[in-house]
Amino acid sequence: MRALVVVGLLALVALVFVVVALVRDTQSGAGVAAGCPEGWPLANTALPERKDVKINVLNASEQPGLARQIGDEFRNRQFQVKKIGEEKKKIDDIAVLRYGPKGVGSAHVLRAYFLDDADTVYDAKRTDDTVDVVLGGSFQQLATTTEVNQSLGDLGSPVAPPGSCPAPKE
Repeated sequence: MRALVVVGLLALVALVFVVVALVRDTQSGAGVAAGCPEGWPLANTALPERKDVKINVLNASEQPGLARQIGDEFRNRQFQVKKIGEEKKKIDDIAVLRYGPKGVGSAHVLRAYFLDDADTVYDAKRTDDTVDVVLGGSFQQLATTTEVNQSLGDLGSPVAPPGSCPAPKE
């Protein structure tokens, strides 16, 4: 008899915790632009498919032709490569991803192709959805499909950068 009372009390306590958690859930309303301060850009935090990701590939290394080579690799992986070129300032990093509010989800996907070793530069004033992929002197190769899938799992969901609000999901 005591065991039934204890189990019943535990079930009641668990039910109370579930109800409180659902009532206080901050994620259900998160991402809605209604609470966004005036003037803050709406960040597209949806994960796009590769075919919908637009990129510019820029070479900031000493290796000639690197942007063309990696641009072709991105094309083969179904990305939309808009421009290929040289960056004036050389960098030693693996890569730098530059993007604006409309490119947050795309930049998140691209981070996985560099196993989260690419630096990111968010520009709130940028109005397009293209991500600049700037290849540096430490770049060696893009991740394999298996590595990308694992890295995406490790990265979790895209988050709106500071000074922006997540755009409402469609």
